[in-house]
Amino acid sequence: LCEEWALYKKGSKDTLYDGQEHGLFMEKLDARIRNHDRDIEKMCNHHFQGFVDSITELLKVRGEAQKLKSQVTETNKRLQEDGKEELQQCRVQQRNIATTIDKLTHCLPVLEMYSRLQEQMRAKRYYPALRTLEQLEHSCLPKAGQYRFCSIMAENIPKLRTQIRDTAMTQLRDFLESIRKHSDKIGETAMKQVDDTTNTRSKNNIEKDVYFNSGRTSPPVTLHGQSGFRHWIDGYCFSVQVPGAQELVDFSPVYRCLHIYTVLGLRDVFENYYRKQRRKQARLVLQPHSNMHETLEGYRRYFNQIIGFFVVEDHVLHTTQGLVNRAYVEELWELALSKIIAALRTHSSYCDDPDLVLDLKNLIVLFADTLQGYGFPVSQLFDMLLEMREQYGEILLKRWNITFRQILDQDNFSPIPVSTEQEYRLYTSQFPLQDPELEKLPLPKKLPFSEFVPKAYCQLKEFIYACLKYSEDLHLSSTEIDDMIRKSTNLLLTRTLSHCLQYAIKKKNVGLAELVQVIINTTHLEQSCHFLEGFISNITNVPPDTANATKLYGTSTFKDARHAAEAEIYTSLNAKIDQFLQLADYDWTSTAQGSGNMAASDYLVDLITFLRSTFSVFTNLPGKVAQTACMSACKHISTSLMQLLLDPEVRQISIGALHQLQVDVKECESFARASPVAGFQGDTLLLAFSDLRQLLDLFTQWDWSTYLADYGKSTCRYLRVNPHTALALLEKMKETSRKNNVFAQFKKTDRDRQKLIDTVIKQLRNLIAQHQA
Repeated sequence: LCEEWALYKKGSKDTLYDGQEHGLFMEKLDARIRNHDRDIEKMCNHHFQGFVDSITELLKVRGEAQKLKSQVTETNKRLQEDGKEELQQCRVQQRNIATTIDKLTHCLPVLEMYSRLQEQMRAKRYYPALRTLEQLEHSCLPKAGQYRFCSIMAENIPKLRTQIRDTAMTQLRDFLESIRKHSDKIGETAMKQVDDTTNTRSKNNIEKDVYFNSGRTSPPVTLHGQSGFRHWIDGYCFSVQVPGAQELVDFSPVYRCLHIYTVLGLRDVFENYYRKQRRKQARLVLQPHSNMHETLEGYRRYFNQIIGFFVVEDHVLHTTQGLVNRAYVEELWELALSKIIAALRTHSSYCDDPDLVLDLKNLIVLFADTLQGYGFPVSQLFDMLLEMREQYGEILLKRWNITFRQILDQDNFSPIPVSTEQEYRLYTSQFPLQDPELEKLPLPKKLPFSEFVPKAYCQLKEFIYACLKYSEDLHLSSTEIDDMIRKSTNLLLTRTLSHCLQYAIKKKNVGLAELVQVIINTTHLEQSCHFLEGFISNITNVPPDTANATKLYGTSTFKDARHAAEAEIYTSLNAKIDQFLQLADYDWTSTAQGSGNMAASDYLVDLITFLRSTFSVFTNLPGKVAQTACMSACKHISTSLMQLLLDPEVRQISIGALHQLQVDVKECESFARASPVAGFQGDTLLLAFSDLRQLLDLFTQWDWSTYLADYGKSTCRYLRVNPHTALALLEKMKETSRKNNVFAQFKKTDRDRQKLIDTVIKQLRNLIAQHQA
């Protein structure tokens, strides 16, 4: 409305109302204005006194304001005059404060970083402390300016670096001492891992199948490089291998010291120091204990320390960038390998227990497989094991020599009596007896051999098993194993068992019956040699007819033993005959004439009785052995009787003594005709006494004309009579005739006989001289 009124008052044509109502509007408007004017008047009347009071107060304020203005002007003038110097000083202080704030802004990071450095040093976090030192020296201190505390800090930085370096080196020395102490445990853990893996494979029959079919064992377990994880130390990342034996030692001092020296620019110094110290430790580790050979644990501790040393070096090689390199580790290993082999050769040479040698071999194989798993070449160790196998074989031969001797000492040298089928099967399972005739015999019966045969055969198989145990896990082919076992078995047969049999044969208390049993035993053992060859082929899986396969020498061994026993039988039998012959007591000057009423000498009768009983025992011997023994005995008797005649101490022999000897020879010939041993053809055995028989016939029949006339002819009756023997015996008869016939020169017959003897002696000498010419 007011707006419309205003517009209307200005004479604007754009009003809100036009037309008839304009007058009405104007009336109302005037009435409204009047009402408002009255209201305004009333309000003004109501506030007029207040307005008057306000004006009055305002007038008072103006006067005071004039005073205040004067005072302010005066004060300002006084301040301008009195505060100029203080204001300047204040502004200087403000500027100084601003400068100080700016400088403190640069110094606070230095102090904070130095504080952090102190905390890191106290917490022994030296690698971060070294990084903080680097930032403090190259970034913060140059910005802070030349302050005394900055100078002190700058002077302390080299000292702190030296302290960090020395502390890190101290920790490294502690680490080196720690791994020196823990090498044994590290090696033990590593070997146990390989041993457990090998045992697991054995349970799955992998190792046995591969071993017998291809001659190679399973490849060793790789203990590094298969998988890993990242490990952070003091903000630096390292690659760590699969958890294993190396985790027994905290390697962080090495990593920390390495990187501290790297930051300090002394990496070469650290590398040289580390390698030098480890070389010293290697020499200590490789030095064996003086009594290492006494127990297996001594060797185990030695190997554990070496494995622990190289496990640590392998771990450092794979977890650091060049602290050690492959060439350095290989150089250490070559040095170690030569010292290990030398130590093992020296200490193993003192060992005389095959079980200990076998355990040592298994330990060396485990040692080699463990180190091979870490990438170290171990072929020289296996070569040394092959050398040790020769020593192992010699120790086995010594043990089996004792075993065979014990068996021989306990043997009764009698055929084994078997009363039950179970006993028979037990013995035939121990020894491959192939005798169909014996199989058909009813129980009870006797096996032809003594207890020595099955026991010795079982011990031969045990020896083969012992040889096989050593050959396992040596990465050898089946053919090589078969050849090694056969060569060792040949040594056992040709050297050990042969010597034991010789020992048994040569013992003083061995009689003829025992010697006979030895021959029977060796015959059966000889026949069992092809079974031993089959046994070896079965356990090595190599056919016995393989080309270049070594054959067993058992046949020749047992033949030699049997021949020795046979020779001992002949020697023993002749020695027994000599004992009887020592009882011979001939009256060489007997005057008895003829032999019709003479009886054989007592000693000879006893000797013949002994021979008959002895040859009855020889029925189990091979025919040729019994025949040879019988012929040897007869020849020895004949030779011994001939020696009695020609004994230089017997200077006189009468014809009566020759008649007595002829009776004894007839008794021997009667024994020979009775065939005490089967197998002789005709009168073959009588030929043993033919020399003595012809000599006695020549003298008792005094048939010198025939002898002298037919000498040298194949049809000569006395072909076996040697003229030297005849001459020696004739001279003894001449001496007897001369001394016994004191009055021989008074008897014509005696003189004629003496002349005849002299004539025959002369003719014999001429005969001998003719043949010598």
